[in-house]
Amino acid sequence: MDKVLPNVNWEKVWDSTVETLYMTGVSVAATLLLGIILGVLLFLTAEGNLWSNKVIYWITATFVNVFRSIPFIILIVLLIPFTKVLMGTIIGEKAALPALIIGAAPFYARLVEIGLREIDKGVIEAVQSMGAKTSTIIFKVLLPESMPALISGITVTAIALVGYTAMAGFVGAGGLGNLAFLDGFQRNRSDVTLVATIVILVIVFGIQFIGDLLTNRTDKR
Repeated sequence: MDKVLPNVNWEKVWDSTVETLYMTGVSVAATLLLGIILGVLLFLTAEGNLWSNKVIYWITATFVNVFRSIPFIILIVLLIPFTKVLMGTIIGEKAALPALIIGAAPFYARLVEIGLREIDKGVIEAVQSMGAKTSTIIFKVLLPESMPALISGITVTAIALVGYTAMAGFVGAGGLGNLAFLDGFQRNRSDVTLVATIVILVIVFGIQFIGDLLTNRTDKR
């Protein structure tokens, strides 16, 4: 193996993989929570829904649209002052988390909103007519009924986040992107770049497999 891939330091590959998995895992968890909150808020405050409110909907929609439209590499740069205050540093995998979460949560929020819109309004109206509270409607109807769409959406978002972590590596966040760029591209070591790319693909395929499995299990159709 050393003769085929002479420049590959497997300890570095392992450390970089752990960093990528850490960044992806933490940001996916935070994105799932924030995205669902934003998505539910968008759905409920839209015209004709339970909390119909044009002002709150406009504010939430504007926030979501602005941050999901900014290219991720630019977002990292824009958030440097905020990241330094919040995390105390702008280098390393932890420093990448604010940009990863702020970049992905609005994107996922729109997927959540789309999933909620696909729910049969008759089901919601039936529960409302029984005097159910809004919290009951959210946790007993909206989220369970849209679960396949929510899982499918977070799968897509998680895969996007793996790509974001690779881009974050270009600005010192660590991970496989950093390994591919600094140890691979800049030092003209194509085998290092190749190995980093393969590991990223394995992570992506793993996420997709788990996401598809969970989506199929929760789909009642």
